[in-house]
Amino acid sequence: MRRRTAPSAFDPSAVRPWNSGLDGLAFGGDYNPEQWAEEVRLEDIELMREAGVNIVSLAIFAWASVEPREGEFDWGWLDATMDRLHEAGVRVALATATAAVPPWLTRKHPEILPQRADGTVLHQGSRQTYSIHHPVFRDYALGTAERVARRYADHPALALWHVDNELGCHCPRDYSPAAADAFREWLRARYTDVDRLNEAWGTAFWSQRLGSFDDVLPPLETTAMQNPTQRLDFDRFSSDALLDYYRDLRDLLREVTPQVPTTTNLMAGSHAGMDYFSWADDLDVVANDHYTTAADPDRHVQLAFSADLARGIAGGAPWILMEHSTSAVNWQPRNRAKQPGEMLRNSLAHVARGSDAVMFFQWRQSKAGAEKYHSGLVPHAGRDSELWRDVVALGGAVRALGEVRGSRVLSRTALVFDWNAWWACDQDVHPTEGLQYLDQVMAWYKALWRLGVTVDVVPPSRDLDGYDLVVVPNLYLVSDDDAARVRAAADRGATVLITYFSGITDEHDHIRLGGYPGAFRELLGVRTEEFFPLQEGETVRISGESLPGGSAPADLWTEKSTIADDVEAVATYDDGPLPGRPAITRRPVGPDGAAWYVATRLSDDGVAHLARRIATEAGVLPAIAVPDGVEAVHRVAEDGTGYIFVINHTDAEVTLDATGAVPSSAASVPTGTDLLTGETFSGEVSIAAGAVRVLRLAA
Repeated sequence: MRRRTAPSAFDPSAVRPWNSGLDGLAFGGDYNPEQWAEEVRLEDIELMREAGVNIVSLAIFAWASVEPREGEFDWGWLDATMDRLHEAGVRVALATATAAVPPWLTRKHPEILPQRADGTVLHQGSRQTYSIHHPVFRDYALGTAERVARRYADHPALALWHVDNELGCHCPRDYSPAAADAFREWLRARYTDVDRLNEAWGTAFWSQRLGSFDDVLPPLETTAMQNPTQRLDFDRFSSDALLDYYRDLRDLLREVTPQVPTTTNLMAGSHAGMDYFSWADDLDVVANDHYTTAADPDRHVQLAFSADLARGIAGGAPWILMEHSTSAVNWQPRNRAKQPGEMLRNSLAHVARGSDAVMFFQWRQSKAGAEKYHSGLVPHAGRDSELWRDVVALGGAVRALGEVRGSRVLSRTALVFDWNAWWACDQDVHPTEGLQYLDQVMAWYKALWRLGVTVDVVPPSRDLDGYDLVVVPNLYLVSDDDAARVRAAADRGATVLITYFSGITDEHDHIRLGGYPGAFRELLGVRTEEFFPLQEGETVRISGESLPGGSAPADLWTEKSTIADDVEAVATYDDGPLPGRPAITRRPVGPDGAAWYVATRLSDDGVAHLARRIATEAGVLPAIAVPDGVEAVHRVAEDGTGYIFVINHTDAEVTLDATGAVPSSAASVPTGTDLLTGETFSGEVSIAAGAVRVLRLAA
């Protein structure tokens, strides 16, 4: 297998910005001309000009079109497309064409097909039907990527390399023999000797002790519960292996075009398969895909979480919205079209939260294939459609926001999020099967969103300096160093809130002995002897002044806890298995900090009420008060220019008092301009139902 290492002479500072050659924000999408006849391709260029498209992703699934038979290449259509796009002023994020292998390859080399844990082989006929671990596939993929790179290295349309596509989307875990071999090598590198591996995996339990690394298997289907640390390490290995595959392709591209940036499109917020925080340093720019769930009335909040997470992966830098949908998708149980104005709101919500691009899957809605009912910028109905007119209007809005490019979102609130904790928390044989990692992550995120608090979603490995409020939901697995960072935030004066089932295990998923919540026991001043999870449908009542009306229902989880002398029992259980025991606690830390613990699952109202109290205590409530269903997010340029994105997700007009958003150096009444309409404002700002306003504050 050909393996790549980064070119020794590679100079990161020589990589040009991904959006060089663009005037303002990027607007476009995934373009698949190989699906269409020549006359349609010519019309595409005309329509792109009309809509204001300035960038497309190209050749993502084009391997079989470029190489229809092994060793026989058809470059003509791709050459012509690159040239036409350049002539039209459209930049190209050119793919490695490796995201779907051609049928001739799997027929010739069926050994490259991936497998499920039960041994089922996943066959040709879809996409990503390859094992990234198999040396034969790796050689073919690198060969194809190299041919594409060398052919288009000097093409003036080339802006960015799009490596493969949504890596791990359909096959995040491969259990094939090639994967098993790679897993053993990964474990050798991680643990060095088998005794350390046995200790980490706790193999004294159930006679699982390994005599050598050759005894190791992936966590295949077996008779009963599997070794939890083996499963956790396989999750880590799988994420690292996909990143290693990305690096191989990226390093090849760097050899050919060291000045061209590289990325791949992540799926942050919806995909558990990869630890994207560990990928960040290998991406020249973070790119993310997001699709709303039609059945979810809070889908705009989930969108905001995904965008904030993408920004967190990017370390606060601007990022690329590589894919979202103009309207319906094709893969949900009921694929409902978006409501009027929803595409605009979705698009600009991503921009509000740090994206310097608005891109879609796909440019033209397919007429055949598995995604033919997935919406596009050009719908089946064509140019004479409301959707196309909305696309053209969106292109105009994106152009009007050009000056926002490069500005950053500022936040004083952090939500700690960790893929390792997600993987470990959602395993089976825990105190209750009803506990899922994302449950409390989204509960607290939604409560803060409704308060108008902008949140940075960050890993526990990141320094928490600069945050006045730190929320730590379900951080079940945590290392000593990461737990210390949370403690340091409270010592520095931040308000820290930690929820139940946090700090329970170390990084090997071994219980921290001495009482729960383990790593956070000292910080919180809380010691739990036993968990008392509630049965399905069972609720308890808790009471305390921090709750709406002095009491609130709770479910799922209770704990038999005692508290230190300096800890306040903010709320206690009224009934259930533990009446009188603390349910919510607060411990002062140092002169200004505080550590809160929530030992049960609060109702939505309970979370909302407590979120307001901690946000008030931390001083992070926004300067502009927003009603429910409206978001106001600030981006700030290097020169201090502020932009406020106000997005009204309700069916009623709202009026906001922008006085609090004025910079300290400005007059007492803020004035500015709506970039979308050119209208000026002073003081109060009205936003129509379902509308968006982007306000530039006057200095």
